Amino acid sequence: MASPKRACVVLLLSLLLHAYIPQSSAFQPPLFGGRTSPVPLRAASEAKPDYVSDILWTPSWKSGARDAEFGELGRYSHDLRTVIRRKTRTVECGPIKFGSDHRIVRQTMATTNTADVSATVDQVMRCADSGFDLVRITVQGKREASAAMKIREELFKRGYDIPLCADMHFQPKVAMMVAEAVEKIRINPGNFADGRKDFDDHIYETESDFTSERQYLAEAFIPLVDKCKELNRAMRIGTNHGSMSSRVLSFYGDTPRGMAESAIEFADICRSRDYHNFVFSMKASNPLVMVQAYRLLAAEQYRLGWDYPLHLGVTEAGDGEDGRMKSAIGIGTLLADGVGDTIRVSLTEDPEFEFEPCDRLATIAEGRL
Repeated sequence: MASPKRACVVLLLSLLLHAYIPQSSAFQPPLFGGRTSPVPLRAASEAKPDYVSDILWTPSWKSGARDAEFGELGRYSHDLRTVIRRKTRTVECGPIKFGSDHRIVRQTMATTNTADVSATVDQVMRCADSGFDLVRITVQGKREASAAMKIREELFKRGYDIPLCADMHFQPKVAMMVAEAVEKIRINPGNFADGRKDFDDHIYETESDFTSERQYLAEAFIPLVDKCKELNRAMRIGTNHGSMSSRVLSFYGDTPRGMAESAIEFADICRSRDYHNFVFSMKASNPLVMVQAYRLLAAEQYRLGWDYPLHLGVTEAGDGEDGRMKSAIGIGTLLADGVGDTIRVSLTEDPEFEFEPCDRLATIAEGRL
């Protein structure tokens, strides 16, 4: 015969199990955290929220709907004869601010292995001592995301509050992790969620073909948008001419228009979540393509009534005189248009050496405004 003490333990376990095991098999966790609750039993695909219908997508450029609603594309700068800075909203990134009411932000990118915390901290401090306002670091996976937290903490301990930007590719879940550590996230619309291999097997000829993938994009991107909004993190929607998705290439071709439309699509998702703390970039290794893409996006922003800041840069400009000349041509042309709120001169040299040409371009532009 069981002892009274054992009987009490058995009864208590029975009550606990009855209280915490769902009484229906139709139970699933929530999509983005929060309290779990029973839901009607249905297929997993039916249980997903329909994000696409909740997003106010910018009308199609190809179909002519955008022209019909907003008028034809017009100016890309405030004045073609006088250097007047394009008016933008303010985007906050830790202790610094991007936008037309603030100085042009000088930034660079670390070249160390982010997982090497000590080496990265030392390089970021050298960049800050050189005069940079922000440093971007590469985050390939969870190891680098964990290292980013340690880098941020160590910099604070040493008295450096320079903001860090995490450069993200292919890893939406890792981006969620690193958002806890750094002040800014850079995402590439070409491969953040839209870089799946099976896009190569499709041809996107019609508007419905192209928009049919938007549910997948929204599902991958919205959690990060909500996280950045919650933590007041900044974001850069950074299209790169060399890494556009197969989906965009199929529909728009290898063009500045494809670059701009890719960024606008991701911005629509941000705006649908009432998140506006982001900047755009339209980088290319060819200064001509780069200038065309930025001017096109600036013109679209004027047409749509948007006022998001622009990050300027020529991708992989090179080293020595060639790298400095390519950056001066691309970045300098746009700054003369009054376009641009933060710049990076991308050289294949140690990042500290990028400051002099970067600062020179920004100083010339600020002197002309």
